[in-house]
Amino acid sequence: MVKDNRQGYALLAVMAIIWLAAVGGISFFEAQGAGVAPQLAHGAMESKNVIYGTPGSSLFAASTTVTSTGSVNSFHDSFTPFGGGIAVFDIALGEIAPGGVGAGLYGILILAIVTVFVAGLMVGRTPEYIGKKIRPVEMKYAALYFLTLPVVILTATGLSIAMKTPQTSILNPGPHGLTEILYAFTSMANNNGSAFAGLTTNTDWYNTIGGIVMLLGRFAPEIFALGLAGSLARQQPVPASAGTLDTRTPLFVGMLVGVILILVGLTYFPALALGPFAEGLH
Repeated sequence: MVKDNRQGYALLAVMAIIWLAAVGGISFFEAQGAGVAPQLAHGAMESKNVIYGTPGSSLFAASTTVTSTGSVNSFHDSFTPFGGGIAVFDIALGEIAPGGVGAGLYGILILAIVTVFVAGLMVGRTPEYIGKKIRPVEMKYAALYFLTLPVVILTATGLSIAMKTPQTSILNPGPHGLTEILYAFTSMANNNGSAFAGLTTNTDWYNTIGGIVMLLGRFAPEIFALGLAGSLARQQPVPASAGTLDTRTPLFVGMLVGVILILVGLTYFPALALGPFAEGLH
């Protein structure tokens, strides 16, 4: 569409790196199951089909959480703490590798815009992406897009932990219970569909709040993405200059991966620290 295939190859490389990291991370932690039985079985085998084993389950779990597939071949609730934590983190990325139909593409494009903006701040010039200047108005749309999901997910999770009625739906108390709730709302907001099955969500509270989370999480970002697209469309293309960041190089691929991991990691770190990290380090 922009008559530059290398731009697409760069985004595809980012998606591949994130997917490979997700598969590798979950596979590593699922192969580290504590206890004699898991070690003899070469992994944490609870709630995993013996046909697929740990490798097949880890591959499927990573693939279904970085996209909007939602199907599972094992119960993520029974994964090791860090394995399940990576699955939550994958969905929190916004399903950008490659994500859902349409949603994954505009998600990673907005993150690419954030990356060129950060690069522009580092060198002290107005950032540009695919021939369009990234001005304050574009960054406001990008920031609203990025902040919508964390606000919705973490607010719903906090209310569910703080109130007595939603707590009764938790099967496993402690940090794992927090992870169950965090996973549920992250999955709802990001249109994934998978779940930590230990949480009973068929209640008035989770049906109501979950519906609100799905409504805001799926439609609000689209509004900001369309606003950003309209703002860029009204601009006249600007030719690349000596100071323009080349967004087709391995350097930009590395920068984009770093910005994605840092932004999402810092945003969800407190919840992840209290959930899967606390359980895994216990």
